[in-house]
Amino acid sequence: MNCSSFSRIHQKTPSKSKLFTTISSSPSSVPTVTPEPELEVDSQGEKFDWYAQWYPIMLVCDLDKRVPHAKRVMGLDIVLWWDRNESTWKVFGDACPHRLAPLSEGRIDQWGRLQCVYHGWCFNGSGDCKFIPQASPDGPPVHTFKKACAAVYPSTVHHDIVWFWPNSDPQYKDIITKKQPPTIPELDDPSFIKLTGCRDIPYGYEILIENLMDPAHVTYAHYGIIRTRPPKVKADREGGCPVELSVKKLGIDGFLGDQDQYGTNKFIAPCVSYAYSSPVVDKGEGIVSSDGTEKPPSRQQKASLVFFCIPVSPGRSRLIWVFPQNFGIWFFKVFPRFLTHLGVNIVVDSDLYLLHLEERKIMDSGLANWQKACFVPTKSDAFVVGFRRWLKKYAGGQVDWRGKYSGALPPTPPREELMDRYWSHVVSCRSCSAAYNRFNALEVALQVASLASIGIAAATKQHVKVMVAVAVLCFAGSKWLAHFIYKNFHYHDHNHALQ
Repeated sequence: MNCSSFSRIHQKTPSKSKLFTTISSSPSSVPTVTPEPELEVDSQGEKFDWYAQWYPIMLVCDLDKRVPHAKRVMGLDIVLWWDRNESTWKVFGDACPHRLAPLSEGRIDQWGRLQCVYHGWCFNGSGDCKFIPQASPDGPPVHTFKKACAAVYPSTVHHDIVWFWPNSDPQYKDIITKKQPPTIPELDDPSFIKLTGCRDIPYGYEILIENLMDPAHVTYAHYGIIRTRPPKVKADREGGCPVELSVKKLGIDGFLGDQDQYGTNKFIAPCVSYAYSSPVVDKGEGIVSSDGTEKPPSRQQKASLVFFCIPVSPGRSRLIWVFPQNFGIWFFKVFPRFLTHLGVNIVVDSDLYLLHLEERKIMDSGLANWQKACFVPTKSDAFVVGFRRWLKKYAGGQVDWRGKYSGALPPTPPREELMDRYWSHVVSCRSCSAAYNRFNALEVALQVASLASIGIAAATKQHVKVMVAVAVLCFAGSKWLAHFIYKNFHYHDHNHALQ
């Protein structure tokens, strides 16, 4: 969505998730999360199992059924592909059982099987190996051996997103009948339009979740990008003010909380940060009935922010956003989807670098020392403190990578590479990649037109001034377009000091 529409939704739901506790704090000490007597707080010694949850992978609208797609979730390399024989998306481990070549580099063959392009082994939607070209037809049927099978993860499509269960043990084959992915009412409501997108983020899941739960940073980190409601008393240029957040309930499944008069927020463990506002009644004119009386307007405008925050690996996460709203529907049906992504990407980029560095400072101080290292004395940090409390109390204090990683964060690349949009978003977004290709084609066409105009003028000696003017305009247009493409589809820096 564009900046203005993002801003409008954000104003109605300035926070971005809900929690469950109240913050008691004093200026001289770090605040703690203390449950009020009337609040329900889970006191049992349950432990959150990171590998007994559904995780979102990709928006269906951005997937190409003709090719396999490589993704990483919870440190697991997986391949997502369309099984046309069963008309469903399948999720396999991204390794051929032969020599562990990535299946995501393969293809879908003419029989609808996933083929490894290293040696041609083929697999059906159940992971069974159906063909080994190198096996003698007169020898034993080695393709039927259990070790020849690909690892298959349970998967489903929910809210137009492909989800998977990160355990390939056959006992979880029918896990969808016992546990389903979390449901967001607005995403099942046909009266809502859903503005969607996805981006890979160069900082970890914990930092991503916290950032989306923190409305107080918007006025400063996104100054000039997201419009916020002016405070009654303005103490600085940006207009920051106290933000009243309170956590009402906390349990192993997440937390629930309120943000003053603006709305309600939820964190549905482990991935969903969900904010929704109280309905706003349409203030348009009412309908006059046959007896001459005016009926009050009945339509209510509703908007929500739904963020799916996916752990990828240490220092890496993935964000899927869905912004449902029941107004402006026809406008967004015709408004190009890639233009909404340009606006959201500007918002993401404006605090990306500082959050990347913040994560490293937190790691340097030690995850267990978060509350000692960070001074969070105001109610505006209630949701962040609530999330850290949930993480420590139920989930082991951090994502469970099962020993796959040493705990060290990946090195910080050059700023231009860190904030690259092409590989983090454009290449996996069907609408943005299509726009990118069209703009590149137009840039080339303008360059060709510029050269052709000069050639025609030189050959005909007629209308020379006109043709030169056309050549200059086409050349200037191609240069402007090249800058536009680079800034919007590759790299757009954000200097807060000059805002």
